[in-house]
Amino acid sequence: MTTTKKLLPIALIAGFAATLQVSYGQTNSAAVAIVGGTLIDGNGGEPVDNTAIVIEGNRIVTLGDADDVEIPEGAELIDASGRFVLPGLWDAMVSYQWFYGEIMLNHGITSTIDVGIAGEVGAAYRDGVLAGRIRGPRAFTGISRLTTRPAGGTGLETILTPGRTPASVEETRQLVRAFAAGGADIIMFQDGTLPLEIYEAGFDEARRLGLPVSTRAYGPTFGPRDAARLGSNMLPHSAGIGRLVTDNPPEPGDNRNEADLFAEMDRRKAEELIEVLVESGIALDPTYRNSWLRYPADWYAFGEDDRNFFDAADPNLLAYYPRERMEAALQQYRAPRPTGPVWERRLSGYRNSLQFHKMFVDAGGRLIPGSDSNPVKVPGRNLIHEMMIFAEGGVTPMQIIQGATLWSAEILDMDDELGTVEEGKIADLVIVDQNPLDDIENLRGVHAVVFDGRRVELGYTAGYDPVFRVESELNPPVSAVLWVDAFRPVAFGGRGGRFNGRPPVGPGEALPNPVESPQPAIETILPVEVVAGSPTTTITLTGFNFVQRSKVLFRGIPVPHEAISGSELRVTLDARLLREAGWHDIVVENPWPLHPEIGREWGNGTSNQAHLIVRFPR
Repeated sequence: MTTTKKLLPIALIAGFAATLQVSYGQTNSAAVAIVGGTLIDGNGGEPVDNTAIVIEGNRIVTLGDADDVEIPEGAELIDASGRFVLPGLWDAMVSYQWFYGEIMLNHGITSTIDVGIAGEVGAAYRDGVLAGRIRGPRAFTGISRLTTRPAGGTGLETILTPGRTPASVEETRQLVRAFAAGGADIIMFQDGTLPLEIYEAGFDEARRLGLPVSTRAYGPTFGPRDAARLGSNMLPHSAGIGRLVTDNPPEPGDNRNEADLFAEMDRRKAEELIEVLVESGIALDPTYRNSWLRYPADWYAFGEDDRNFFDAADPNLLAYYPRERMEAALQQYRAPRPTGPVWERRLSGYRNSLQFHKMFVDAGGRLIPGSDSNPVKVPGRNLIHEMMIFAEGGVTPMQIIQGATLWSAEILDMDDELGTVEEGKIADLVIVDQNPLDDIENLRGVHAVVFDGRRVELGYTAGYDPVFRVESELNPPVSAVLWVDAFRPVAFGGRGGRFNGRPPVGPGEALPNPVESPQPAIETILPVEVVAGSPTTTITLTGFNFVQRSKVLFRGIPVPHEAISGSELRVTLDARLLREAGWHDIVVENPWPLHPEIGREWGNGTSNQAHLIVRFPR
């Protein structure tokens, strides 16, 4: 099966576009003044001693010498004397998880860019952060991505389910428009194997909509030179570079990895490619911490650092950080570093890769320390480790800082709002105790964080709940559609068939009322989201095996519904149930006893879950 046989129409989500646009401009009642610090503003110039930064609302309104700047009466004062003030850090490549929020803020990370895996809930989560209702960094999102490796394949997946495989130029444009309507901040291509005209159409539609583009240009159809030519903003994993700089280009079926390819780096080819990349303005994010396991000189020191982080962690953090994720984060360090000629060759490739990226940034390229933090990494720490690897390769602290601030903001064309400390810009800042230009690890010593003009209360909250529990394993409006797809043939045929062979009940026909109930299943929910505070709302569930005595439960509470057929229910949600924002469960429950073949063998009488997104109001 292909994932494009039954895409939900774009018209069903396009109406949400107006409510999904990001708004920057919240206001605070009192001014904030950061006084006495040494400013490293992100532009790459010399640090400035004894500065004063005045913030009103969420904007920097005054910046100058502390002896000259007038501090507004009643302003909240942050004493930065002897400390260093920088723009808030970005982790520009993240498989974002709901439990990252507080950790990232505590590490001075105020913005992230996800990898296009959030689906519909990604925009709701991001907007909850921007509305001040979720504690975490700005969560810029790709929503979904264009790829030859889509999720699912049942045809029940929504148009925003990551990812999608366009079958034509027109479908590519439709998908880009759908992602934009769903609230995407950036359009993402996952690989380099689609036909070239697909990339060209995707870029054209994204630019028409004013959205940046990220491309994992591994080739062979679409590589880094194509990405540069079309104006890609970012090359995650520095994808495809190894195959262009090697002295021995891979042929079809060649299974050499990136380290093997870089081991035979041709410096002339490297210099020529760097010239093309720098001229195009594309940012490179090599993600050493994720893609080059065990190669970095400090690899096992990273492991010790991660162990110490959990050993010394605030009990409030440990109260909600998933235990299995802690174990997975530490597991990667248990394998010893390999030895032998293959390892030595690949280690040489790693060092050549470091050299390539050092050449790139020295030539004026934008080098990004996005960490690709994912469920088996420690957020915050992971970004520091990536920076340390850059330093191992000779990248200067100032270049690293610019990569994690200004150049990351430029990926999203957000550098007019974020990424540097300047008058008129949004006030996302981090204050550290020691000079990061002496040692990039000094970014660990976070003294204070200002996010969107407000000082963040550092530390952890035992009851931390960001409402929308974003996971990297997809966040579908209807769960378990693979199970639904497998169950459908059994329900409608096979072994006795549906209600002894009866065809699906159509509109206007009486629902069956069997003594033995079948297992119900949900296929779609529409709409997939409403705004908190909405009036009483009707939603439609489609699926099969709905009977006269079926119940619908919303957040575990029975709610009224109208049975249109055995495959469609119209559910009424009272306004009082829609006051609380969140990702709320809906199930259909059939009464016992269950049919022995189309009941008990396939479930317990309760359907798979549908989820209604109730967004925070703007």
